[in-house]
Amino acid sequence: MSLGQLSFGPSWFSRRLSGLMWRLEHAFERARASGRAEDDTRIRIFFVLCLFSLGFIVLSIGATRAALFSHVAEGDAYAPPMGAARADLVDRNGQMLAADLLHYGLYIDPREIWDTGETRHVLTSALPDLTPERLEKALRAGRRTFVIGGLTPEVRAQIHDLGLPGVSFEPEQKRVYPLGYTAAHLVGFADTGGQGLAGAEAALNDEVREAAASGGSVPLSIDLRIQAAVEDELYKAVAQFHPKGAASVVINVHTGEILALANYPTFDPNKPGAFSLDARQNKAANAIYEMGSTFKGFTVATGLDTGVATPSSTFDATHPFQLGYRTIHDYHATHAVLTLVEVFQHSSNIGTARLGEAIGPERLHAYFDRFGLTQPAKTELLETARPLTPRIWNEDAIASTSFGHGINVTPLAVARAYSGLMNGGELLPLTIKKLPAGTVVHGPRMVQESTALTLLQIMRSNVSCPCGSGKSANVPGLNVGGKTGTGDKWDAAARRYSTTKQVSSFAAVFPTDGRLSDPRYFVLVLLDEPQRDKTGADPTGGIVAAPAAGHIIERIAPFLGVQKRAETNPYTAADPNASAGEEH
Repeated sequence: MSLGQLSFGPSWFSRRLSGLMWRLEHAFERARASGRAEDDTRIRIFFVLCLFSLGFIVLSIGATRAALFSHVAEGDAYAPPMGAARADLVDRNGQMLAADLLHYGLYIDPREIWDTGETRHVLTSALPDLTPERLEKALRAGRRTFVIGGLTPEVRAQIHDLGLPGVSFEPEQKRVYPLGYTAAHLVGFADTGGQGLAGAEAALNDEVREAAASGGSVPLSIDLRIQAAVEDELYKAVAQFHPKGAASVVINVHTGEILALANYPTFDPNKPGAFSLDARQNKAANAIYEMGSTFKGFTVATGLDTGVATPSSTFDATHPFQLGYRTIHDYHATHAVLTLVEVFQHSSNIGTARLGEAIGPERLHAYFDRFGLTQPAKTELLETARPLTPRIWNEDAIASTSFGHGINVTPLAVARAYSGLMNGGELLPLTIKKLPAGTVVHGPRMVQESTALTLLQIMRSNVSCPCGSGKSANVPGLNVGGKTGTGDKWDAAARRYSTTKQVSSFAAVFPTDGRLSDPRYFVLVLLDEPQRDKTGADPTGGIVAAPAAGHIIERIAPFLGVQKRAETNPYTAADPNASAGEEH
């Protein structure tokens, strides 16, 4: 019989085992019959040894089979639940923003508890977040029940060492945000099941889970150094002017990367449920405002790009201007004929409305479309809100939208549009993801490069000139440019614009000199309903937002590698003795 014909099935093993047992039994009988007890003892020891050896062999074979041929790695019932695992979120320099850390859930089995009173007292003392109602429910459940999760290893060890019968623990992953309030709205948060609910956690949910499977991390676009400076200066402005809300962003205009995003009020993503909806709202992305005179930059860019105006074109601002059903006034009236540059510097509503009339409703609407102002800001953030725009683009719409009334947009939409105008004229998507060094990003063309270059210089003149409404944002050596904005808020009850509630903002860019391709950054600061400070000055964009933007720029320039350089002062023909202001 060949080897291939041999059969080693269960019957073969059964026959072999029966034969072995028969021979052992006859060996015992022969040993007793011969009267040699020692032989009988040795045979019995040998038999027990064989049994233990056989058991060991069976267990070894089973363990080997389980290790090599089981389906644990394929996700059967024995596999750990990996679907909830999330990769670390880090800033663009690798600094930790969010991580999964090992925590423990506490369980109670009242059937094993010896002293209910002692257990109640110990757990209440050790776990201040554990509500008495939840504890009592678990103590009366009659079965093993989950009581509380998210316990740190230290707290778990403290309770475990007390040796309470019926109290046990199970490991669980918990999402932790080590920096707390810092960048909370951009980082966002996830639920206990590992699903992102807000910010980057929600926007990049699939990427975060995929990176966890490979043991990697997900780098975000923000720089924590810049983020800290922005938050600090924004909160200083909040402390001075006590607004109901505030927001600030910093953008790399050539890549669309959001380098910082801050909001007031804010929250701690480690315990988001403890904060109000208002605190958790990402106002930069999700709140819409009538931005006021920051929109004049868009109207001026449209006038330049269509050839309707040049920097030296003049506009009569000697008296109020009637357009459609509206009579338009200037906040600080100059009662003069102004050049386009002076219209921008003095933030003249009359001059801007006259420019809008010359552009015409259809063209102005088309350019606002180009600037991305009639759609949600394109970014990964799911919270990005849609704007409110005029139903009909006619002369009445121009009378309002040309200087930022009658159209409600998010701060991110304004930041995206200005960034496109400052990078040479391409509308780029904003991103919260770090892009590889050297990445070149392109988007649809908004305006000609010559328009972008001219607007850069007009914005610079608004900060460098003593008559400019943005002069308080100037930082010597950094060639800051910008545009103030002060928009009165609509009072729905009174059916008119409020005379006491406004949105004050400043849109800044730096540096404005050099080639269009040179590094350049956009900064926006917005305060919603700022109050007068101890000076009593009207809290316009030039008073409350422009100084904050200047402080932010001065602090973040070294992190961005922006060196101080010779000052540029374009369009200095403007009257330095004129009073600067802006229409509400």
